[in-house]
Amino acid sequence: MDFSGFDWDAANREKCRKHGVSIAEIEGLFLAGPSLWPDLKNSALEPRTRAIGKAAKGRWIFAVFTMRFRDGFVFIRPISARYMHAKEIVHYEKAQGASRSYER
Repeated sequence: MDFSGFDWDAANREKCRKHGVSIAEIEGLFLAGPSLWPDLKNSALEPRTRAIGKAAKGRWIFAVFTMRFRDGFVFIRPISARYMHAKEIVHYEKAQGASRSYER
């Protein structure tokens, strides 16, 4: 995923921080190349995408974001982010393992 930077303001910073995830962890998630899926259920006003990946400290993060385009540049605008629960991690890892077995 190619992008030029992040689109932060007071509103999305606060929404992401309320779940304890730092701005640095969220940016690190995207820089590390998370798994991505369209968020069709919540994309009525703008296309949204779900991202799952590990933070630098090893904690799994789930984030929702949209892309913003300005002056020929692409910016990631995080909408919400939180740490994943243990059951979600197990489900995600099982799904990843199953998809890898089909690739062989």
